[in-house]
Amino acid sequence: MLLGGGYVILPILQNELVEKKNWLSDSELHEFYALGQSVPGIIAANVSVFTGYKLLGLSGAFAAIAGITMPAFLAIIVIARLVGEVSYLKFIQSIFWGVGVGVLMLIIMAVRELWARSVVDRFSYVIFFLSFVLSACFQAPPTVVIILAIFIGIWIQYQKRLENRE
Repeated sequence: MLLGGGYVILPILQNELVEKKNWLSDSELHEFYALGQSVPGIIAANVSVFTGYKLLGLSGAFAAIAGITMPAFLAIIVIARLVGEVSYLKFIQSIFWGVGVGVLMLIIMAVRELWARSVVDRFSYVIFFLSFVLSACFQAPPTVVIILAIFIGIWIQYQKRLENRE
């Protein structure tokens, strides 16, 4: 059962880290989120490591990773035992359906937020369209799409620097 993955966490991180605690700016959160998607692991854990490191250095990074993974680890152990016992009940299946709808809304909010900050000019529209076509039509692995986008970005920046020198 998939309940949304890393996209669900962005609105929650925005609320907690930027609006409530003022630990990060909007741009820092989006940079950390993009980096968190680019490295292996859980996006929320990756963002927490970056945030902890920004606030308290290496000890902050270790505290952040422990703080975000331990409660989930313990909860999964307990919940896995319980769900196995009651997953056949219609009431429990209805709860998961409702959670799925909530997760869908969180994903829509995250996509809207990322779109507004990421797809801002002709170049970013081209990268988006190319990435979408490669992923949706050709089932290109996300790693290939990300690496290709990185190289295109580097090439475009190199071309801009060459033009500025002339």
